[in-house]
Amino acid sequence: MLDLRVIRDDPDAVRAGLLRRGAAGGAEVIPEILRLDRDRREAITNGDALRARRNEASKTVGALKKAGNDASALILEMKQVGDEIAGLERVASDSDLRIRELLLVTPNVPLAEVTDGGTEKNEILRQCGEPVTHPFPARPHWELGEALGVLDLPRGAKISGSGFPLLVGAGARLQRILIDWMLDLHVSDHGYEELRIPYLVTEDTLTGTGQLPKFADESWVTSRDNLWLIPTAEVPVTNLHRDEILDADVLPLRYTAYSPCFRREAGAAGKDTRGLLRVHQFDKVELVRYEKPERSAAALEELTSQAEALLSALGLAYRVVRLAAGDLGFSSAMTYDLEVWAPGVGQWLEVSSCSTFTDYQARRANLRYRPAPGEKPEFVHTLNGSALALPRLMVALLETYQEEDGSVSLPGVLHERMGISRLAVR
Repeated sequence: MLDLRVIRDDPDAVRAGLLRRGAAGGAEVIPEILRLDRDRREAITNGDALRARRNEASKTVGALKKAGNDASALILEMKQVGDEIAGLERVASDSDLRIRELLLVTPNVPLAEVTDGGTEKNEILRQCGEPVTHPFPARPHWELGEALGVLDLPRGAKISGSGFPLLVGAGARLQRILIDWMLDLHVSDHGYEELRIPYLVTEDTLTGTGQLPKFADESWVTSRDNLWLIPTAEVPVTNLHRDEILDADVLPLRYTAYSPCFRREAGAAGKDTRGLLRVHQFDKVELVRYEKPERSAAALEELTSQAEALLSALGLAYRVVRLAAGDLGFSSAMTYDLEVWAPGVGQWLEVSSCSTFTDYQARRANLRYRPAPGEKPEFVHTLNGSALALPRLMVALLETYQEEDGSVSLPGVLHERMGISRLAVR
């Protein structure tokens, strides 16, 4: 969440930053937060003054009683003071609660280098490789997958409904091998520690990363236990050190984790949902970093390059896009999307989103570190990135490496692991 002190000290700058996000920025809450903060601080100040007065009166009551004098009037007056103090405490507590409620639904402020505008202002920073052009009509992945016997969308829909794809045989094996390959690379080459995480989390955990309360309708929840299915491994991994104070010398912390991801996509009506383009359940390998504030900018570049390394190794044409302020995720201060070219559907498809959240998530989850022994704890900066999300990666692989006869060759880095060099039509 945003720092209340920053809102108090420079409300115009915070409001301007939120306005850059457009209608979803929530800048209109800033005046109410400031009013509530004034009410809270005034109630605390007045309450402290009344407590001091009551303490002095208590001494006077004791002295009067000791001298054999009547203290009933002063006692009655202090009872009224006690009622006033209780009322002020309610004002402070209610204001505190309301401020937190507003902060929890107010997004992060974009960094200065993020451009204004919506999706039309997203910046293509670089493109690596040329989109493949086949000398024959390129087929979409759902046709290829069916002919190869690796993708069974009808049976997936029969089991769970639309948006729950079923991979079969070599398709299931290819996805498993891609996951193992990505995890191995992040651990051995990029220095991440692998985690095996829970897939159900508490409400507090989802709140810590910004999914709740704003996006409850986008998430799956179990009614009996109020446990939520994770939309990404970012959620449990970012909360791993919630409410802890880390030593400075353990930073940076770098974690990687595979997980299935579950998303209701309640706001996705009307978008392209055919095949694997938009699904409710998918697999993903995630990178999460805890960094000192002065390192977070460089860490975002490193994390993005580590996701790019996978696409380069697979020989896929991709581009790096910096999102404009109006297209940023709720908790993000800056995001790079990695998009691969899929010739069968003729689209650039997002397979990774790499973001820095500055101290926004850390304030929600109370993630702190102590810069030096005896110093006051500070909030870490958190970052994460998909490296990579599997459905659209599978789309790009099938459509890029398809042959005219319907078979699909495999990139060289997968030959040994798969034990084959191509997927053949049944």
